[in-house]
This record gives sequence, C-alpha cells and structure tokens, in this order.
Amino acid sequence: MSFNERHRARGFAIQALYEIDATSHDPADIIRRQTDITTLSPENSRFVTELVTGVLANKASIDDYIRRFAHAWPMEQMAVVDRNILRLAIFEVLVDNKVPMRAAINEAVELAKDFGAQGSPRFVNGVLSAISALATEGKGG
Repeated sequence: MSFNERHRARGFAIQALYEIDATSHDPADIIRRQTDITTLSPENSRFVTELVTGVLANKASIDDYIRRFAHAWPMEQMAVVDRNILRLAIFEVLVDNKVPMRAAINEAVELAKDFGAQGSPRFVNGVLSAISALATEGKGG
C-alpha cells in the first residue's frame, strides 16, 4: 500500500467525519456512500470504515484531548474540518496505536493543507505537537 493510497483513504475518512459532524445524516449511510464512490482498493475502503467508526466510537475521549490541548478554541467554535482532522490523528495515535506520532502529525498537517483554511495546518500541528510532548513525557522522555 502506498502512502498516496493511505492519504486518499484518510481524505475520504475526513469527508465522512465532516458530514457526520455537520449534519444529522446517518453515519452508516455516510460511510457506505463514501466507500462506494471511491476508487480505493477494498483494503483501503475497509481502512476508511475502520477510521470513521473508530473515531466515532472513541469521540468523547478524543474530544477531551482536543479540549485540553486546544483550550483557546472551544469545540463548537473550531472549524469542523480542523476538529475532525484532529480527531482522526488522535484516534490513530492514542487509540488505535498503529501509527507513529510524527507520521500522524505529518499526515494531519497534509490533510489540513488539502481540506482546511490557510491557518489550519499550523493549528493542527500545534495541537498535535502539544499532545505528542505529553505522550513522550508519559513514556519517560
């Protein structure tokens, strides 16, 4: 699996999370539609589903991290896309634990460049870097 395929899959996951967050549409329908319309491999379509369902299942604890490390930005005032990029990265690193922190931060910044506003990459990088510093301290440095 190439980086580009995984990046595209994460992009589709961000689009699904955005729609789920911004509308009252059924998450299962959104996930199904997103994976149906993509040109991803079956493996990467499953990856999209795993990411979205994982974020949704752990949203409360993930949002606690965001509130703690982006305290200057109340969740309700944060751009929907930024909030969901942070959710995805935090899920991958702290919950799913399959992606190294640095790789997750880099990927999140790239997603913020693709989908966010001009200041999104800097904001996402700052929040995730603060979480990374805490995670590193918690592991003894």
